[in-house]
Amino acid sequence: MNQASTERLREYLAQLPPQSQALLMREFERALERGEDTIVATFVLEQLRTIVRGAEEDEDVRPRTEDPARLLFRPLEPFLVDGNFPIRPGQIRRASLAPVWQWLGRDGAAGPVREFEAALAAARETGTAAGVEPAVRKLQFAAAQAIVTVTTSGSPDERHRVLARIGAPSVIEDLLAIGAVLQAREALETLGSKLPGYLRMFGDSQIVSTVASLNVPSLQAPQVLPFALSLVMQRLTAPWQIIRLAVKMAASDDEIRVAATPYGVAVTIALHDLYFVAACLRTDIRRGHFEQIADQLKTLHDGVRGLRTELDLRNDSAWGKQLASIRADISNSLQSEIESVPGRVRRILRQRADKDIPASGKVDMMEVEETAGLIDFVAVCRTYASELAINEVTLRTYSDLQHYVEQSTEALVQSLRNEKGRAYRQQQVKAAVRFCEVLFGTDYAALMSRAAENALAGDRKPAKAGQK
Repeated sequence: MNQASTERLREYLAQLPPQSQALLMREFERALERGEDTIVATFVLEQLRTIVRGAEEDEDVRPRTEDPARLLFRPLEPFLVDGNFPIRPGQIRRASLAPVWQWLGRDGAAGPVREFEAALAAARETGTAAGVEPAVRKLQFAAAQAIVTVTTSGSPDERHRVLARIGAPSVIEDLLAIGAVLQAREALETLGSKLPGYLRMFGDSQIVSTVASLNVPSLQAPQVLPFALSLVMQRLTAPWQIIRLAVKMAASDDEIRVAATPYGVAVTIALHDLYFVAACLRTDIRRGHFEQIADQLKTLHDGVRGLRTELDLRNDSAWGKQLASIRADISNSLQSEIESVPGRVRRILRQRADKDIPASGKVDMMEVEETAGLIDFVAVCRTYASELAINEVTLRTYSDLQHYVEQSTEALVQSLRNEKGRAYRQQQVKAAVRFCEVLFGTDYAALMSRAAENALAGDRKPAKAGQK
């Protein structure tokens, strides 16, 4: 963008309400995490941060106090999830924060909220953020105490009526978790600072070190431990390896002994996340989005294999049934898509009689690229087929594709010597060469491309000799 366009964008962003700016920042941050539109997201995010944090005026002096709720709920950020997918232990719905904030300001902690807002207003007026952090900590403590009070005091009927005024059942489900995280915020922050940025290998030494970091009374509370494990999980290159903590604490891979320890929740977390990846895979396949398929299949393959090899799971247990259900779900999602690929390839490469080729017939190159992507999808599935219960269909389909594409390419190259319908067949050959590139590699594709050129050249030379 040129300077004028950048200025117009900045003026537009500056006019947005603080809540809208914060929402946009979160959306673009998530887009970057997913690897989507990175150039646009990075540019707009930079402009937003400049505006919101006041970098141009004086970032060190001007505190970021526009959103009191965001400051209060800052310790929850690593655990927030969006969408309607069921949550697991160690997660909180982002949509629950607004009703909880409204309840705190209205009934739960009205006095502390007003005091906090006054401290933020004073910080804006004086231009110093020195008093903001202590005010945030004070409100977080008050909010945690209010949540404990409202969820434990009074008779069950009275408690139910009070909780119903706070929000929907999903909000009430998150309320205890919100209070637990706010109450244990310092312990969770300390844990986060002790953990490495990335744990590429989660071997014995890393497990021992992590167990030592988790050995804090406030982190061992049943409501808090899943969040501590989620923090560890976010640092793992292979998140399923969180189950190694449970195996370590049980000193056994027997699922009954593992489930008997507080760390058994790590297995529940790992299974839930695998189920979530399987659901995303199913949705992406249904929508024809294959960009993330390879990563999703690797995550599922490694996770399923890891749970099956590092845990002694019984087929009739809850965990065993859940893992079997995940494998069946993956298999069903992949199998129908895999079986459809040969038909798409045949539709493009099918040899037609001269009379059946329209004068203006064309091969849709967009469909060719989509089909090439599907062939690559089958190849990726073949890599991970054994653990995902799709071994037979994947190997059979891939073998059929190789045989059919190889024979069809050779036949189409030979058909180029026939002048009738040549333009259409040239497009078919181009498609066939593209499929060869995916199935057999660039060298074989280049060989077929040269063969096609030679077939055309060999047909032209006799014609020129005859003219002479």
